[in-house]
Amino acid sequence: MGRSRYKIYETTHTHFFTCTILNWLPVFTRQESVDIILQSLRYLQSQENLKLYAYVILENHIHLIANSDDIAKSMRHFKSYTAKEILKLLQKENAVTLLEQFAFYKKAHKTTAEYQVWQEGTQPKLIQTDAMMINKINYIHQNPVKRGYVDEAKHWRYSSARDYEGSEGLIGIERFW
Repeated sequence: MGRSRYKIYETTHTHFFTCTILNWLPVFTRQESVDIILQSLRYLQSQENLKLYAYVILENHIHLIANSDDIAKSMRHFKSYTAKEILKLLQKENAVTLLEQFAFYKKAHKTTAEYQVWQEGTQPKLIQTDAMMINKINYIHQNPVKRGYVDEAKHWRYSSARDYEGSEGLIGIERFW
């Protein structure tokens, strides 16, 4: 598969994204690594007009629905910043095995970096209808349930499911589109 399989042509429109850690390595098993994701999303909300409609953070990937003034640029900033911060955290915690795997599985064309944290791309899917939006929100929220982590979506701490149930989640979201 070529590097350009998924492209964002409608840069101001809402998209569904999947961001996966290289080789599905379990990075988001500790609060500190999840906080990097949440901090980055909050920054993008305040600085790049990111509107976040739904999200879930699992141990090795995240799903989100979002738009911004230039969502392709926002997602590049998100992945770049979080990769650097995740590597800093892993180095600080002396997580040698994960760091070695990020170096081992790094794509050959990534010659300027010692490590690769994220798989290439975000698999953007343009949200074209209300039905598609609802379907993707439900998919995101049911992900931890399908994996058997929780019985109800609202019980997964790292998800916007709580927001849609009337409780406050960990990060502000837009519930109306």
